[in-house]
Amino acid sequence: MPLIPEEPQIHESAQGPRVTPATGRTAPTPRPVPGPRPAAPPRPGRPGPLRPAPPVQRTPRDGGAAAKPGPSKPAVSAAPAAPASPQIQLIPASAEGALDAAEEAVDLLLESGRAPGEVLVITTGDPHPWAAHELSFGETSYWAQHDAGDDVFYAGAAVAARAASRPVVVVAVNGGSDGDAAQALPLAHSRAGALLIVCGDPQEINAVLGAGV
Repeated sequence: MPLIPEEPQIHESAQGPRVTPATGRTAPTPRPVPGPRPAAPPRPGRPGPLRPAPPVQRTPRDGGAAAKPGPSKPAVSAAPAAPASPQIQLIPASAEGALDAAEEAVDLLLESGRAPGEVLVITTGDPHPWAAHELSFGETSYWAQHDAGDDVFYAGAAVAARAASRPVVVVAVNGGSDGDAAQALPLAHSRAGALLIVCGDPQEINAVLGAGV
């Protein structure tokens, strides 16, 4: 008998999508629509959200407890310190040579760096030639130079109380009465800020300012 060829059998997966006879359209394969996932119930014994760890407290270096801020106390102002007494230097000289000794002392002060306006010279006897010259123009001009404070100022013991304080005061005990020296030396001591130089007889000076001079 002759062999009748068999029709090839095609599996359904290779034939493609099925065609619906009524419409002729390809039937889409239905896909499940994803919905909201239900929240998983908490498991028993599961820890909740972790809390941040507390900050580490620093221990004071001295090992003691940390100081707690207390109420602020008002600042107490310190009492003003008493002004220091000026240093005293004694240059032995006679009444005739006291003014020259004072001039030499002034020259040394200026050479050491003192400004001229820092020096006051007081005489107990005859006035310094500069003072005598300036007073010839009147007291107004004379004291105006004192107030300016630009140069060494010379004053007699009779008017020295009007002079202001300066860092250095030089006294020339060049005569006058005993009362003039007794008045001029304590005044010069009160006007001297840092240094008091006295030129004259040591015995007379010690009698007024004390044996410790």
